[in-house]
Amino acid sequence: MPVRNPFCITKIEAWPIALPLLAPFVVATGEMRVAQNVFVRVTLRSGAYGYGEMAPFPDISGEDQDGSLQAFPLAAKECLGQSATHFRQLSQRLRCVASSAPAVRCGIETAILDALCRGMGIPLWGLWGGADVRQRDTDITLPIGPIDRVVETARAWYARGFRMFKMKVGHEVDEDIRRVEAVGSVCPQTAFVLDANQGFSFDQASECMEAMERLHLPVMLFEQPIARENIEGLVTLRRRGTIPIAADESVRSIEDARRLIERSAVDVLNLKITKCGVVESVDIAGLARAAGLRLMIGGMVESRVAMGCSWGLVLGLGHFEFLDLDMPLLLSADPIHGGYEYEGSTLKPWESPGLGTEMKDEPSSVTVVE
Repeated sequence: MPVRNPFCITKIEAWPIALPLLAPFVVATGEMRVAQNVFVRVTLRSGAYGYGEMAPFPDISGEDQDGSLQAFPLAAKECLGQSATHFRQLSQRLRCVASSAPAVRCGIETAILDALCRGMGIPLWGLWGGADVRQRDTDITLPIGPIDRVVETARAWYARGFRMFKMKVGHEVDEDIRRVEAVGSVCPQTAFVLDANQGFSFDQASECMEAMERLHLPVMLFEQPIARENIEGLVTLRRRGTIPIAADESVRSIEDARRLIERSAVDVLNLKITKCGVVESVDIAGLARAAGLRLMIGGMVESRVAMGCSWGLVLGLGHFEFLDLDMPLLLSADPIHGGYEYEGSTLKPWESPGLGTEMKDEPSSVTVVE
């Protein structure tokens, strides 16, 4: 009799989850108070299972929870009955049927990889090679808001050991400059990533960058200062200033990454598995390294499920210079236990199989594909 593949995918489930934030998360393109995400669970013939997370951010990606749940059954059916060991092939299938739903692809891919690694008895980062397994520090995000409130928030994070602030900018350039300057004045020995989320015009981005240089503020990166389609503007900004330029919304696929590299448009690529899928993010990382670009990794408003997968890429692939893996710290509650942990600004590796996580509560309403 033929041997039955223990890694065959026999069931895929999805359910909605609401994740309230400690404070409104305000960026140039919108605001979120509660992350309306979707958890995914993949079960293999062996009984091994794994978790994933869809984390749509409507104002950034155009995806939402309802759309993700609607796209889920068709995407899941592409994987049902297939072996988790063929995860690259499954990633391609998902890209074909859910090309406009990267959060859906990310959630299913993560759950498949988690289940595969649990079945193999290795941590998820082990699948990628364990190139840089050590503790690392993340930045902390300061959303757009009144200067006094942002300064107060910065002081609190500074007291907990954070020394890299990701400042959301892109609403009003003069106020943005004053806000960064105010935080820098009360939190010495800190550095900044400025993230405009496409909010600036080219002239506003130039003004902001020139002000940072004139004020000698320690800005390590200027992330997505202008519209994602304005590659020529990114090229000009990069040539004009001394602050490295990072692409976020401008790199949503490996094709996007190639275009940016061919034009020498940016210094850094910010990878997010929710906007590209997991396997495609791995491929973009390899392309960036070969081209000599620096790497950053971040996420949407996510729990430690999706962010654990991203942290696993850092540990497994190596070569990530900038870590923006702070979002679970901005949630009012943690829906999982196990997995990686935070100690102040430090992310600690884990050794348990897969992501090492379990749900604290079983879902009440589940969409099942089997």
